[in-house]
Amino acid sequence: MRRSYSFASSWEVAAPVDAVATALTDLEHYPQWWPQVRAVAKLGPDTAWVRCRSALPYTLDLVLDAVTRLPPVVEVRISGDLEGYARFALAATTGGTRLDFQQEVVVSGVLGALSGIARPVMTWNHDRMMAGCREGLARHVLAG
Repeated sequence: MRRSYSFASSWEVAAPVDAVATALTDLEHYPQWWPQVRAVAKLGPDTAWVRCRSALPYTLDLVLDAVTRLPPVVEVRISGDLEGYARFALAATTGGTRLDFQQEVVVSGVLGALSGIARPVMTWNHDRMMAGCREGLARHVLAG
């Protein structure tokens, strides 16, 4: 069973676009600032294996392939437990950088089957993951 998910959110970070883009394209260091990213291993110049675990007791194994690393758009293709993409559009603002996040993924297997009844909980879990991104990224780029 395959289920689709679409996520979108926007927020601002008080740092320049280049600093935000640098943090977002440095996948190997995600675990230092994004608590739900538990492990990253570089598989090639534009590819990384990533393990994520948010509030619910399951871990996603993902492979991320860079589509673009240059602002104004940072995008990865996602494969593994999820299939699809994640994209950050970055725009300079008077206060720093606005991030417009968009993710389109398909989940299959056991998670796909559970999505039929647990979709609100899985969406909440994703929201917790992205809260970790927002908070951790802000701390990371401001400290940098």
